[in-house]
Amino acid sequence: MDVPEKIVVSAAITGVLTSAGQFDVPVTPEEMADAAEQAYNAGAAVVHCHFRSRDRQTWGFPTWDLETVGDILSAIRDRVPEMIINMSTGVIGSDISGPVACLEAFKPEMAALNAGSLNYLKVRKDGSWAWPPILFDNPVEKIGRFLEVM
Repeated sequence: MDVPEKIVVSAAITGVLTSAGQFDVPVTPEEMADAAEQAYNAGAAVVHCHFRSRDRQTWGFPTWDLETVGDILSAIRDRVPEMIINMSTGVIGSDISGPVACLEAFKPEMAALNAGSLNYLKVRKDGSWAWPPILFDNPVEKIGRFLEVM
């Protein structure tokens, strides 16, 4: 008996450090819901979300603002209720109060847990740095705190 291979497709619709000023990434709740719906219609079962600020001064930058995150999650759930939302929790540094507040407030179906530190090293086609190398630090204590909340 042939059993078809099953897979789960996850779509990361914004990228973590993708500049909304340089690339066409969704920022508003409506844009995020549109991107999630497009991914769902293309076969994705999971949408991985990095939330973006709508504030005039920080537009498009990562945010943990509860109202913004709530609006984005609601827009996606309203548009594609069948989709599993995987919330990013990544932060550089020891202050994890933003993602922890979002985890506690919204209790997403899934949330990313970075199980170790890594280097963000992004280069341009010409070999120059796209930005200075960044250490994405995830020491055991930080991971443990996320596990307590999850």
